[in-house]
Amino acid sequence: MMGKQYIYPADLKSEPKLWLWNLKDLAALGIALILSVLALTQIHFNLPLVGTMVFGILTIRADDQSVLDFLKRAVRFFLTDSQVFYWQEKSVGEHDRREAMNK
Repeated sequence: MMGKQYIYPADLKSEPKLWLWNLKDLAALGIALILSVLALTQIHFNLPLVGTMVFGILTIRADDQSVLDFLKRAVRFFLTDSQVFYWQEKSVGEHDRREAMNK
């Protein structure tokens, strides 16, 4: 009797991909494409189609990174997250004084 053989991907925690996109991005791209074509055919407005194509290009993944991920991190680093630095001034012989006080 032969058992069933299951083949798993090397990294089970990775996001599912189809071609060059994550499935989540591909689903959003498909819905946006349908709405863009609908807007183009009904009201002759092509801006949503251009936006959909730009989103499709920005979400192409290479080595688990996309241009959109990079742009999100850059905006977070430069604009939204606060960067706090703490500076303390220490004199050269400060540690000697502490040791003398503890004796």
